[in-house]
Amino acid sequence: MNSHISLQNDYEVTGIELDTLVKAAWNQPGVIGARMTGAGFGGCAIAIVEKSQLDSFRYNVNQIYANAIGYEASFYTATIGDGAREINGGVL
Repeated sequence: MNSHISLQNDYEVTGIELDTLVKAAWNQPGVIGARMTGAGFGGCAIAIVEKSQLDSFRYNVNQIYANAIGYEASFYTATIGDGAREINGGVL
C-alpha cells in the first residue's frame, strides 16, 4: 500500500485510472496487496489475490472502475510457478 501511495504522492507517476484500480483492489476480499507497476503514467496495476476470490475480485474491481472511469478494465491472470531451479542433465 505504501509503495503505491508514494508513487502517487511523492513521484506523481500514477493517474486516476491506476489509482482507481489499486484502491478498488485494496478493498476486495482475498487481496494480499496491490500497486501500480511499470513506468507509470498509464501503466498497469498488479494485485495478488487468493485464487478462490479471483472471480469476485474481477467483477467487483471492474464495476468500481467502469463506474468511475467510464469504460471497463482489462484483466490478465498470471500464476506463480515453482521458481528457478537447477536443470541437471535434462531431468527436472
